[in-house]
Amino acid sequence: MNQDDLSDLRAEFDKFVKDSCSVDPEDLKNNPDVGDKEDEEPVPQFVDALTSKLLAPAISGVYLSRLDIKRIAEAIEESLPIKERIKMIRSLFRHTNSKKYLEDAFGEINKHINGRILLYQELGEAFGKSKPIFDEHINKAEKTMKMLTQIIEDFEEIEPSSDPLFI
Repeated sequence: MNQDDLSDLRAEFDKFVKDSCSVDPEDLKNNPDVGDKEDEEPVPQFVDALTSKLLAPAISGVYLSRLDIKRIAEAIEESLPIKERIKMIRSLFRHTNSKKYLEDAFGEINKHINGRILLYQELGEAFGKSKPIFDEHINKAEKTMKMLTQIIEDFEEIEPSSDPLFI
């Protein structure tokens, strides 16, 4: 390979990087994962704890994908754009003001978690030597469902009439 071939290869590579890999500020505006003003709005206190535990498979025992979160939202008749998982969870619970909403949402999350538990049980039976690993994930998933139940029990509903500005 001579110097001209190497220069041509380098020029072709630089063009590829510029066209396909560069981060143009205009591209960031069109990226749905970048966020918008709604993503910066405050969320109820439990949401940060929920996202840190629910979205970490090492803690929750399950992985909830963007599609899972989208399906959970649709099941409770909410519309969520596909974004980063944490932004989707924050959007889902941003305007939570009733236990009923939490029960519905957490009920759907529990359905997804129970589906994973069944899968883990089947895999544990099929691959006996891996059963302790799957049992550990099952235990974490069950603890996550207990955490969701505790959040519902601790939740205080916000009534419009309890706002001090309306008194």
